[in-house]
Amino acid sequence: MNKRYFLIVLMVAVMAMTGIAFAQMRGMGGGMMRHSMVRHRYFMMNGIPAPYAKLTNPLPKTDKNIQEGGKLYETNCAQCHGKKGYGDGPAGKALNPPPSDLASIIQMPMMATDPYLFWTISDGGKELQTAMPPFKDSLSTDDRWKIILYLREGLGAH
Repeated sequence: MNKRYFLIVLMVAVMAMTGIAFAQMRGMGGGMMRHSMVRHRYFMMNGIPAPYAKLTNPLPKTDKNIQEGGKLYETNCAQCHGKKGYGDGPAGKALNPPPSDLASIIQMPMMATDPYLFWTISDGGKELQTAMPPFKDSLSTDDRWKIILYLREGLGAH
């Protein structure tokens, strides 16, 4: 068996088991974590697109940046992803595929990387045929990074 194929299969299996464990720990209905399988599959097969692959958040993890990220999240993300990030926002209920469970994704080291999150927020889901809008033209670079700080540091705090 090809070593790369084996590693991909192993990573997918571990992530699936981790996702189920996180969802069950939270007691969410359905027993499975929801994240964009379309994006995840693209990521597993192709990696992060080159413009995003080596990015790191340049903003310091300050209370001010996290609070500003929270306001940006509330304005731009919560309608679909929900106040706590479970993918249960009122505008997301009719979407197929449904919005991702950000509260779970942020706990997954493979997906919660700066490049992955910045790519997702920036490009949205048009290429992947999801309803996630791209924010690269409507939010500044710093605003997108502040949302990522909030996802990591503030999402579960309210």
